[in-house]
Amino acid sequence: MMDAKEYLKKMSAELDGPIKSYIEDEDPSNLIEATRQYPYRGGKRMRPAMAVACCGAVGGDKSKAVPLAVAVEYIHNFTLIHDDIMDGDEKRRGMDTCHVVYGEPTAILAGDALFAKAYQIMADLDIPAERIRDVLQYVSKAVWDLARGQQMDVNNEGHIVSEDVYIETIKLKTSVLFAAAAAGGAIIGGADKKAVEAINTYALELGLGFQMFDDYLGIAGDSSKTGKSVGNDIRKGKCTCMVTHAIRSIKDPKVLEEFKSILGNMDATDEQCQRAKQIMQDAGSIDYALDLAKKKVENAISVIQFLPESEDKEFMIALARYAIDRDVRFGCPLCRSR
Repeated sequence: MMDAKEYLKKMSAELDGPIKSYIEDEDPSNLIEATRQYPYRGGKRMRPAMAVACCGAVGGDKSKAVPLAVAVEYIHNFTLIHDDIMDGDEKRRGMDTCHVVYGEPTAILAGDALFAKAYQIMADLDIPAERIRDVLQYVSKAVWDLARGQQMDVNNEGHIVSEDVYIETIKLKTSVLFAAAAAGGAIIGGADKKAVEAINTYALELGLGFQMFDDYLGIAGDSSKTGKSVGNDIRKGKCTCMVTHAIRSIKDPKVLEEFKSILGNMDATDEQCQRAKQIMQDAGSIDYALDLAKKKVENAISVIQFLPESEDKEFMIALARYAIDRDVRFGCPLCRSR
């Protein structure tokens, strides 16, 4: 069985050169350096890897998908620069964030410049003009939806929202750009509309399953492996499908009130956080979240069964399996945590 992490490492190494080749030396040098900071650091390159793999999975020339892979990585990093400014984060991947190093005005411009460069690259794709338009439509819609998801996430802070709102938020915030990379790769590979839509659905469902399982690990995972205390998400009042399920499933009003009093309490003790976890466990909410993540991943796999057997299809399936079969985050490649 293919190892998704090993395939990603191989693909990341292959894409590293192209990702570092599109930003030329120009003035002002501090802006150029700022635009290079995040994309040139490396990382798992999951979105660009998916663009190339989906091109290959439909029988296309994978080299033609490399420009899209670079463009999507630039867009992803543009959003990270702006996210870090919004959140006031001073570290990313263990290094100073862009606005800390270069100042907030330059960081904002660096994000804008990466966004513009991405579209310049996609406009030069070596495919028929009609297919370039299709790629641009997918990517543009993804960026629009990503902004909507980010605002929904801001609006949701400190509130208990419905499961539907939770799912819509993580879909827009986490899945859509990943799906645009996958669908764009399939378009470049020459896939018909039905196949492109199926691959887009695969990536959306995979993204949802990955994020849901990540939330599950935050509560039920081994903190020595995840590096995250159970209390983190509870104290922050993070609204996940475990929380939404518990809110609607707890029958005892006193227990419900106790749960709500702990959730979002930054001063909650470790004992209180464990109590909140136990309440969710008793309500069946933790098992519910795991089952929901599994269903998303199984649906992702089912919609691409029509693809011919290939190494790229194997990777797509292996990545989906990995999404719900891990107890350690490897850079949380899909999550865009605020």
